[in-house]
Amino acid sequence: MYLSSRMITSVSPSTNSSFLLTGFSGMEQQYPWFSIPFSSIYAMVLLGNCMILHVIWTEPTLHQPMFYFLAMLALTDLCMGLSTVSTVLGILWGLIQEISLDSCIAQSYFIHGLSFMESSILLTMAFDRYIAICNPLRYSSILTNSRIIKIGLTIVGRSFFFITPPIIRLKLFHYCRFHILSHSFCLHQDLLRLACSDIRFNSYYALMLVICTLLLDAILILFSYILILKSVLAVASQEERHKLFHTCISHICAVLIFYIPIISLTMVHRFGKHLSPVAHVLIGNIYILFPPLMNPIIYSVKTQQIRARMLMLFSLKRY
Repeated sequence: MYLSSRMITSVSPSTNSSFLLTGFSGMEQQYPWFSIPFSSIYAMVLLGNCMILHVIWTEPTLHQPMFYFLAMLALTDLCMGLSTVSTVLGILWGLIQEISLDSCIAQSYFIHGLSFMESSILLTMAFDRYIAICNPLRYSSILTNSRIIKIGLTIVGRSFFFITPPIIRLKLFHYCRFHILSHSFCLHQDLLRLACSDIRFNSYYALMLVICTLLLDAILILFSYILILKSVLAVASQEERHKLFHTCISHICAVLIFYIPIISLTMVHRFGKHLSPVAHVLIGNIYILFPPLMNPIIYSVKTQQIRARMLMLFSLKRY
């Protein structure tokens, strides 16, 4: 992996103290150039999601269930960016090469928890669209403010509570192999690959957790859109059909840009061992950065209320 003997020695299997983070192996000389687009992407992630939160917070007309869920999505994307920015840019800027076990476990906890949280929010947004289109007369009575708060608390609990047992067990493992991670951040499956302890509980638990969260969420989102499509096709007016379908475009795009990278990363970890380390790092960074980068852009362009408020905000700043 083009690693110097000094770097390998510093993360030898005799200690659990630290792990070597992997950047673009063999391209270390180009890191200053790589840091420019990555820094720009992180700046856009932070700025875009903060602006979405600011617009929803300050505009009373956007204090509706649909935009509350969008604010949850933006907050999740913002936290995802903040949880990985230190290691990704730290490597490219030459500030860090290693990460301690405790820091690695904490980062893994937040990355996976936020991924499950984003999946849950996308499912909730699909439910919101289903109620708005298929049962509009009961929309305000079903999605009350108190119920939205309960949904938000349930999403947070579901996302972070169930991943706690396998993440805590990472601290108890003995890591006897060379402590070289596959990415510029820590993932649960990456740490399992380096452990020499009995990892069967973590492997089976993680698999069941993915099936009961990500896969189940994806199936329920698909089912909700089948019902939505059935309801839209029952509308006689072509213009009304177009209007109803347009309200779902942003959410459909958000679902695709979340699930495609996460499925790609899973496939690479399972079947892509023959791929170069650079491919692993690239796909990992796409999984981390692509949804937080694209979601604010999609909702700013496709959602009329957000777009109008954004344009107003920029015009006020200009004058």
